[in-house]
Order: sequence, then C-alpha cells, then structure tokens
Amino acid sequence: MTDFEPWTPADAAEWIAVPGADDDKYSRGVLGVVTGSSSYPGAAVLGVEAALHTGVGMVRYLGPARASDFVLHRRPEAVTSPGRVQAWLLGSGVDPDHLDDETRDGFATGASSGLPLVLDAGALSLREEATGPVVLTPHLRELARAAGREVDDVAADPGDAAVRAAGEWGCTVLVKGHRTYVASPGGTRLVAASAPSWLATAGAGDALGGVLGALLATHADEIAADPEATARLAATASVVHGIAASRASGGGPITVLGLIDALPATIASLVRGGSTEA
Repeated sequence: MTDFEPWTPADAAEWIAVPGADDDKYSRGVLGVVTGSSSYPGAAVLGVEAALHTGVGMVRYLGPARASDFVLHRRPEAVTSPGRVQAWLLGSGVDPDHLDDETRDGFATGASSGLPLVLDAGALSLREEATGPVVLTPHLRELARAAGREVDDVAADPGDAAVRAAGEWGCTVLVKGHRTYVASPGGTRLVAASAPSWLATAGAGDALGGVLGALLATHADEIAADPEATARLAATASVVHGIAASRASGGGPITVLGLIDALPATIASLVRGGSTEA
C-alpha cells in the first residue's frame, strides 16, 4: 500500500470558500453541468442539488432536455443557457456509448475549455481530450474497466490503483469507496474515511460529483496557481460528503436527498471549527 495522508475535517475546513460581503453570483463560482440522460435523469438532479447545497453562485445545466426538465422542476434557479463558468461537472448518469446531441456538445465544450473538470461515469474517457485540470471520480469497477484491469486487482489495493492511474493518465484520481483514495500525478496522496457504510447506495456518487464540482468552481484561482489543489479539493469533497451522510443517517439508512439536505449544516459546522456531528 502506498503511503496516504489522512485528510481530516480540519483539513477540509481550510478548503471551503466562504463568500464575502462584496461577492456576487459570478465571483462565488459558476459550475457548468452536463450530466444525466433520458434513462437516468435523476443523476442530473442529484448533482445540481449537491452543488447548490455546497455553495456556488450559479449552476448552468446544459444536459439533455428530459433531464433539464427534471432539474428545473426541482431547482428553478438553475440556468439552462450557455455562459461563463469556472469549472465543469461531466458524465454522471451518462452512457458513453449512447450520447445525445446536447451531451456530446456539452462534453466537447467542457473538455476544450481549459477549465477544471470533474469527470464521472460516462465522461471518464474525456481525460484524453481535456485541456484543463482533471479530477476523475470512478468507483472500483469503472476504474478497472478504464485501466484494463480486473476488478479484484483494483479492489485489493485501491490506493495503489489510484496512484497508478494518476501517473498513467496525468490527472487527479479519486477512487470512491468506504475509504476514498485521492492521488495526483504530482505526488499528493490523501485518504478520507468519514463516510458511513450506509452510504453505499444509488446516487451517492452523483452527489459527490456535485460537491466536488462546486468546490472546484469556488477555487478556480487556487487551482490555477497550484495544480495539486485539485487533490486537496477532491479529498475535501469526500470528507464533506461523508460527514453529511453521517448526519443524514444518524446510524441508520440514508437517502441521497437526505445527504444533500445535510450539506449546509455540515459546511457551517466545518467553517465554524466546531463539531461535525448533527
């Protein structure tokens, strides 16, 4: 096992942007989102919900029409027209073998933008086209498939798998699981272990993508100054996601919308430096 540094709630608190009195919706960060599909519109809703609950000035949702309808029904403040963004979230709930026109165009726009990208699920292969900093967020099976390895081999040492993928692909890799491993090509190695076992549920990864996308959008300047910032933000997203899950669970079953509802209180507690318990 490659040595990994534990990423704690105190570490995460230092990577949460708190808006100032002079901030507006643009300076607070705008996240572009191309997620969901006709088959999986809920992935779009969960990612947008999580980003807004984590804290951005605006979300631009530019995915397929059916998913867009779901997003706007749930979050009418989401914007569905193109415009400036500081980061992109791409791929959650997308089948890469069956891309609709909106998704294909959105992927191309994000990949060529030079901006920070979160690539999840159906967008993992865009790492080869991306012109900006990239964070990949695969689960074990997705990483094994993308790396051409057996799932059992990856599962036996997910930290090492993250390190190998980061080195081969030249981007930050976050491997999702009860313990989340983050590795960058520059040598950062972080592990977060704040998630309860109840978090193994459909849609949890979609929400994590939204949390991470929001953090990238609110820290675009830091990423431009220090490429290793993407790894610290990825680990921060995992910590925030995991603590919110614990709050929502209370020791029992969890829904992803419940997790998302717990994000503001989780973030408030972290920035206060107080307890992370509900």
